Amino acid sequence: MANQLTSNAEALRLFFTEDVYLVKDDSQNALIEPITVNVDLQSDMPVVQPHFAHETPSLPILEEPQPKMQKEWNFEFLGKNQKGILILVNDAINKVSSPQGTELLRKLVKAIELTNNDFALVNYANYLDATFDDLNGVFSCQLLISFGVGAKTLGLAEQGLHQMSILGPTRMIFTTNLHDLDADQASKKLLWATLQQLKNG
Repeated sequence: MANQLTSNAEALRLFFTEDVYLVKDDSQNALIEPITVNVDLQSDMPVVQPHFAHETPSLPILEEPQPKMQKEWNFEFLGKNQKGILILVNDAINKVSSPQGTELLRKLVKAIELTNNDFALVNYANYLDATFDDLNGVFSCQLLISFGVGAKTLGLAEQGLHQMSILGPTRMIFTTNLHDLDADQASKKLLWATLQQLKNG
């Protein structure tokens, strides 16, 4: 093989397309001395020294919200509630109502052919913060007859008096207090007509 080294400028130009420059470097690196500047700065501003806290700041302790506990109810009632019928009365003085109101209740219960075994009778005056859900959780109401306890008091939407309304599986009748109802003939007639629907249906 022939010697491939060449110094011919025309031949080298074919291989090297970029410009190449030869620079002669006769300089030497001189030792560079650091420059020291003495400046006397005087200021009226105080010098603030950095302060690093060694303790982490304490954060307030937040308690995790507890789920609202449903109140445990122990309702006193008369009857045995074998048919899921809840009768509410509202009398802060008497166990059920005045003698006239109690007699009216006895007649109404007898007229729709109920016995003490069929229903539970609760005096709501002893449980003023109980809602319908609380009562229904204990008595599994199929029928609610409420004397003197309004629907709003039980946490329900407003209902008409002496009329039947239905909420899920529960039929409801709201009317006035037994003692007041005994003297109100017009309201008694309306209630009687509604109770006849129970007897016939």
